[in-house]
Amino acid sequence: MDRQRTDTKDRKKRQKITLAIVGGILFIGVSAVLATLDPAAPTVERDTIWLSTVQRGELIRQVRGPGTLVPKDERWIAASTDALIERLVIKPGAAVQPDTVILEMSNPELAQAMQEAELELEAGLADHLALKVSLTDRRFDGEARLAEIRAQYLGAKLQVEAEADLFQRSIISRLDYERSKLAEEQLEVRFDIEKRRVAQAENSIEAELNASEARLQRLRNVLALRQSQWEALTVRAGIEGVLQEVLPEPGQRITTGATLARVARTDSLLAELRIPEVQAKDLVLGQPAEIDTRNGKARGRVVRIDPSVMNGSVTVDVDFVDGLPEGARPDLSVSGTIEIDRLDDVIYVGRPVVGQADSFVSLFRLDESGTEASRVQVRLGRGSVNTIEVIEGLAPGDQVILSDMSQWDSADRLKID
Repeated sequence: MDRQRTDTKDRKKRQKITLAIVGGILFIGVSAVLATLDPAAPTVERDTIWLSTVQRGELIRQVRGPGTLVPKDERWIAASTDALIERLVIKPGAAVQPDTVILEMSNPELAQAMQEAELELEAGLADHLALKVSLTDRRFDGEARLAEIRAQYLGAKLQVEAEADLFQRSIISRLDYERSKLAEEQLEVRFDIEKRRVAQAENSIEAELNASEARLQRLRNVLALRQSQWEALTVRAGIEGVLQEVLPEPGQRITTGATLARVARTDSLLAELRIPEVQAKDLVLGQPAEIDTRNGKARGRVVRIDPSVMNGSVTVDVDFVDGLPEGARPDLSVSGTIEIDRLDDVIYVGRPVVGQADSFVSLFRLDESGTEASRVQVRLGRGSVNTIEVIEGLAPGDQVILSDMSQWDSADRLKID
């Protein structure tokens, strides 16, 4: 007779429990091991990043900015009177000489004013001539009276001298002699008064003539002004160069002081650069520069630094050292690089996209294989246009990523594919 075994069921149950416990322990162990491992590094395509190698040597500090070519010598032509634009003789871009006519204008009121000024001057000249004749007659009258009194005085003096001898010989009486002396003294006083009167009259004549000359000069000045205004209705270039622009159009009425045209010399230009204000602190006069016109490059030097900041930039004028580059012309867009100084035997690298001078920045440094990059903290020093000094965090020969890696801010390692 067979017996039923009950231990088989219990054994299977214990095996299941044991397997469950072992599985749980294995799961916990694997989870713990995985927790201690670093997360997988993101992969970055090599073609999408910008790499640079840290170097040691001379670092040339530079600043760069856009700009335009402007003439050293230019002439802005303004209207000297109200006028109507009759005709545009030449258009901007034409070569001009000092007497080249640019615009022709008209002003009927000015023509009338000039005619009136001519008539007033003619009348003033006639009045001045009549005054000179009258004053000359006055001078002659005074001189005639003076000559008459002088003759009388000299005659009386001679009579006294003659009668003095007669009186000594008692030929004439004392009374007659004293009367002659008295007459002489009176004529002497009259002669002295008349001389002073003639001198005073001469001063008066000179003052009246000077006043008349001043009135004439004022009339001449008025006429000269009207004539210059009339001549200015024919607008001329005034200098040799190129007509840059003409502002009014034919048929337009302009007022006194309105800008009409601009003429510039094309053989004498300088570059007017706009340097960002954060880079302009080390600029000084005389620093060397290079101007790129897209058609060529030319050497220059800084000749002026604007003391004020406008729209976040400082205007710097650069004069050309070896002459103008090919294709240079006023208002041509250019770019300029100014050399600030040279640093000997420093560690430097290409300028990161997010790196600023005298700051700390986080960069990815490639390992020796070049397939992985790790984040490092780098202290930057003095900067240039494309390079920047490394104070600490990198060594010569290290390769770093200069591209904007802000999308990988959460990663400390990258895989370079």
